[in-house]
Amino acid sequence: MSPEEVVGFGWKSAFHPKDIERYADKSRASLASGAVFEDEVRIRSGGTGEYRWFISRAVPLRDEQGKIVRWYGTATDIHDRKRSEERLQVENVVLREEIDKASMFEEVVGASPALQTVLSAVSKVAPTDSTVLLTGQTGTGKELFARAIHKKSERSARAFISVNCAAIPQSLIASELFGHEKGAFTGALQRHLGKFELADGGTIFLDEIGELPMETQVALLRVLQEREIQRVGGSQPIRVNVRILAATNRDLQKAIVAGTFREDLFYRLNVFPIHVPPLRERKEDIPMLVEYFVDRFARKAGKNIRSIDKQSLELLESYFWPGNIRELQNVVERSVVLCDTDTLHIDNSWLAIGDSASHGPATSLASRIQEQERELIERALTETEGKVSGPLGAAAKLRISPSALEYKIRLLKINKHQFKKYLRDT
Repeated sequence: MSPEEVVGFGWKSAFHPKDIERYADKSRASLASGAVFEDEVRIRSGGTGEYRWFISRAVPLRDEQGKIVRWYGTATDIHDRKRSEERLQVENVVLREEIDKASMFEEVVGASPALQTVLSAVSKVAPTDSTVLLTGQTGTGKELFARAIHKKSERSARAFISVNCAAIPQSLIASELFGHEKGAFTGALQRHLGKFELADGGTIFLDEIGELPMETQVALLRVLQEREIQRVGGSQPIRVNVRILAATNRDLQKAIVAGTFREDLFYRLNVFPIHVPPLRERKEDIPMLVEYFVDRFARKAGKNIRSIDKQSLELLESYFWPGNIRELQNVVERSVVLCDTDTLHIDNSWLAIGDSASHGPATSLASRIQEQERELIERALTETEGKVSGPLGAAAKLRISPSALEYKIRLLKINKHQFKKYLRDT
């Protein structure tokens, strides 16, 4: 064929529209110069109409005078390699986003018995490939422990993909998790790889798993049973090698009774349950957490904070923390922003128990918490005959420091002397 015939031969029908101009320019340049030609191009399959990636090479054959007498060309299918590269590129973007994302927890901070129990469970289950269900209140750091499991597993070199099931519209959750084919629905202009495909070989963390709609629960059950997914609009199953970690702050047993969560899915997820304790059950960690957050936010703000006000620390240790570590982080960050000296002070009006001006449900919750704490403290003081400190004192019974209990007694206006034995007898 002549160069003119080659340039126009079947390109518009066979080659991907985005590749034609570049490929044609390179081809013309090679024909004109006689240089070896090589380019990657998408070519349409005659059977399915699907575009596949090829690497196209052409080498000229010359006669004794050096004149080109013909060209020899090859087209090698590299579609699988290109898809792997594409997946790796998207995976790297996800990883960069995860690294750049300001996480409220960067390390496990604390040494309380409650925290050590969780860390012991993490260290035991991490090297396995078992599915883990993390439960606990909002703000306790369930994702932190999921990341710890991934980092200590054999999958640590691959992606950790985090998905908040409550943050994605129900109409899009299946597409987000399992991907979709081009034309699967209005707006699906091209094939989309789901989170499971991006996490292939690694770990996927499904936060707020209790918020999944029922139809997506069925698809997730299939993934757990068959290790296969099917893209929205697709007909072929796709094998995936993914470890699943899930988390919820809901009572899934109640959700099963209410008919909003599948019982068979619960038992598939609940292979290795880990309960992350609320902050009020690990109050020994509060001073260490406060120090960690103060250092972190002070460095970010360019401030030199050398100490924490003693009364402020006692206030933090005695507070109920309904918002857990996330609430503690926010209180410390606000204090650092407002701090003008080298000593950090906490305004007790920021905590629910000290907010006497608020109204409605928040006040009701604060009142209930306050009443429960008063009852616990008075019971402990009764048992210890008004003694606060010492191994047999009320502080030891309540597992808080004596100074924190003294502060709490003053805050709740409890008369500790009325619990002394001789006064009761009188």
